[in-house]
Amino acid sequence: MQVILLERVAKLGQMGEVVDVKPGYARNFLLPQGKAMNATDANMAQFENKKAQLEARNLETRKEAESLAEKLNGQQFIVIRQASDAGALYGSVTTRDAADAATEEGFSIDRAQVALDRPIKDLGLHEVTVSLHPEVQSTFTLNVARSNEEAELQASGKSIQELAAEAEAEAEFEIAELFDDIGAAASEDEDLAEAVAEEAPEEDAEE
Repeated sequence: MQVILLERVAKLGQMGEVVDVKPGYARNFLLPQGKAMNATDANMAQFENKKAQLEARNLETRKEAESLAEKLNGQQFIVIRQASDAGALYGSVTTRDAADAATEEGFSIDRAQVALDRPIKDLGLHEVTVSLHPEVQSTFTLNVARSNEEAELQASGKSIQELAAEAEAEAEFEIAELFDDIGAAASEDEDLAEAVAEEAPEEDAEE
């Protein structure tokens, strides 16, 4: 099936090109999204008449997208999720979650603009690509953590494995200190008992 592209479509072509696509792809995506129209003689003539208008509109939306991309690039958004000690999420973070996290911080992003190779299923920092325009992409980072405190530590460059190792080391240190305190107390008790024992015979001898 042949269609005329009304905007640039990745891996397909530029605005104004006539390309061959599968009928299902055209009917379910390109045509209803307004990205293309059937390549009939009438539509070809209509496109030529509207070409200048379409190009002007594309230029305007691209400039808006480029402005947003400059602000969005390098941003980091926190997503709080429950996870195991090993860092595996109980569930996953999806394109909708990524879009919502950005939108909550004042960036108007739609889930359809977010590209994830697969749902995020682990704690940590994850780079996300966003298509703001057919010719403009941006990237931001999702900081997936169990708490805001953990997110701050991850943002400083520490991995969930390092955080777990630090927590384990701290717990071991506290246990060691506890045993040291118990040992010191026991030693004091022994010293006291010895002192009492040494004084007792002297008292008996005086009597």
